Amino acid sequence: MSDVPNGLGPCAVWVRVALDVPLPGPFDYRGQVALPVGTRVIVPFGRRKLVGVVVDNPAEPAIDPAQVREIEQVLEDLPPLPEDWLRLARFAADYYQRPLGEVMLPAMPPPLRKPSAYQGKRSGQGPVARLDARKAKPVAAPTTPDKAPALNADQQIAVDTVTALEGFKPVLLHGVTGSGKTEVYLHIAQRVLAAGRQVLLLVPEINLTPQLEGAVRARLESVLGADGLAVMHSGLSDGERVQAWARAQRGQARMLLGTRMAIFAPLSDLGLIVVDEEHDASYKQQDGLRYSARDLAVWRARDQNVPVLLGSATPSLESWYHAGRGHYLRLTLTGRARVSSLPKIRLIDTRRLPMREGISPQLSDAIAQRLENGEQSLVFLNRRGYAPVLHCASCAWVSHCPRCSAFTVLHRAAGRGNRLHCHHCGYQAPVPRACPECGDQDLEPMGRGTQRVEEHLAELFPQARISRIDADSTRRKGSAQTLFAAVHAGEVDILVGTQMVAKGHDFARLGLVGVLNADSMLFAHDFRAPERLFAQLMQVAGRAGRHVGEGEVLIQTGYPEQTVYQALLRHDYAGFARHALEERETTSLPPFAYQALLTAEARELAQAVAFLQEARDLAEQGGFSGTSSLTLYDPVPLRVVRVANIERAQLLLESTSRPALQAFLTEWSAHLPALASQSRIRWQLEVDPLEI
Repeated sequence: MSDVPNGLGPCAVWVRVALDVPLPGPFDYRGQVALPVGTRVIVPFGRRKLVGVVVDNPAEPAIDPAQVREIEQVLEDLPPLPEDWLRLARFAADYYQRPLGEVMLPAMPPPLRKPSAYQGKRSGQGPVARLDARKAKPVAAPTTPDKAPALNADQQIAVDTVTALEGFKPVLLHGVTGSGKTEVYLHIAQRVLAAGRQVLLLVPEINLTPQLEGAVRARLESVLGADGLAVMHSGLSDGERVQAWARAQRGQARMLLGTRMAIFAPLSDLGLIVVDEEHDASYKQQDGLRYSARDLAVWRARDQNVPVLLGSATPSLESWYHAGRGHYLRLTLTGRARVSSLPKIRLIDTRRLPMREGISPQLSDAIAQRLENGEQSLVFLNRRGYAPVLHCASCAWVSHCPRCSAFTVLHRAAGRGNRLHCHHCGYQAPVPRACPECGDQDLEPMGRGTQRVEEHLAELFPQARISRIDADSTRRKGSAQTLFAAVHAGEVDILVGTQMVAKGHDFARLGLVGVLNADSMLFAHDFRAPERLFAQLMQVAGRAGRHVGEGEVLIQTGYPEQTVYQALLRHDYAGFARHALEERETTSLPPFAYQALLTAEARELAQAVAFLQEARDLAEQGGFSGTSSLTLYDPVPLRVVRVANIERAQLLLESTSRPALQAFLTEWSAHLPALASQSRIRWQLEVDPLEI
């Protein structure tokens, strides 16, 4: 690092800097020498100091030179960010309609964007230098090399086809669960690494990284070297994230494995990008820059002129549609990689069955049979806690969150008593001793979550070893990895879990999957609900029978005749996708249209709706580009209107042309800050929203 002296001086130059502030930017500063684009600097901004990124060296500032302030410090602990990374950031800023600084700075590990990490008594030389000064530690423990299994015909075709590609090409790898998509990734990655290029492998969730990291190290260490793999996700400490980022930016990381944030890793010699479970909604960021890591992966592969491999047993309808039109190359793995058949799926019609705590007699008997066979069972319920709501049978009182228009969920905690939790704002309260309305002390839980199911299963099968994996049981760092390791080691007989267990895991002794409360998503207002339900059920069903005899999946439903369930019986993703796309085309929904969502938040719902109505009126009257193909809907409240005492509403925009929508949004969004300043509201513009 070097300090820039105060004062203009005879050789002063102008430097344009992107900052993470909710203003258009970038901002002009004065330096002593021209700085390479991509250099990080510390600059004054108002009364604060901020870390920014140099994006230009203009000949003249955009404002009065007398008002231009001095750069305080140039950060030289890492090389300037590479040009391809800057192109990615500029594209994301333009496409998602956000200031450039709001893309660049949040993409970095927190210490790299904090002035306090570089200035002050304890700062030393900055976080990277402090890591470099520590005793060298091995990045990972040595692994026992793993011999690659022989590929079947479909896998070999996929590997040969992708490695033969020259330049950019999106490839959709559609393979049934257990078809060996990971083996295809590893074989292709090995060839790319052997050619001296880098590989970026994205996974949708943190808990999928340990298993895949172990497979990568065991299989590819001969071409990666002992420290050629870096891992990046939000579950790491700040120091671990800085280390991974620094190794990527310096070119030391040959392969990067990570969640959606890893799409912004500064890798300059990419030869392949892989997006595993490409359909997963976790690839869409839901706050700040609301980007899709999958979509940015496709853009980045195009920019770097390399293949991008999108893998899934249940591809997103957008990717399936692109493959059908020839925009993506589709490769198919038709059978399971090992000598095992797909699990048999049965629909349990619950309408006339005596249910006990949500479990049918058929499911209870099936679990008992698997226990007798020495096999594991998975009971899937995508609802954590003990019960979704507490109610009073006398007066119909139910446990509402005082800050949200939502119920509080009953949680049981050993040693701490029962508590009510709001899963929207985090509010917690002890369970009342009596009904707040009528005083009746006989309050009852209504419905069931994973805690209640776990408790009931322990009563049914007292000798079984039961484990629960959900967001509550895995709060502590490393707890998810420990729980999954116990399942893989055969130390669990019955696993109760949410969507955390539904994908990517290869359980050796799992023979049975039971699905509870599947119908909760069946009639949701969101048009993507059937697609999500099918993917979720197909993915969790795919955990069964991978290494044991015949796997079995029991889905409890009150609507067995529904298209989603009938397609599941046949393991027929193509048939489901065909039906769903026909419906989407008839109603002009994505992928046959393109959407943007303007959300407003205010203390009063009327304020939020009024702002959205003004924005809608402006769109209709403003003469902006792209309005001829634009459809504007009326402002409406969100399904959960109030969260943490803030009321929320939304305005949906649709267009039949993506370029036209982008042109409109660029012009229209420039006027929104002025509209918002007239009323006390916060707003967020989201392109390609997943939650409507």
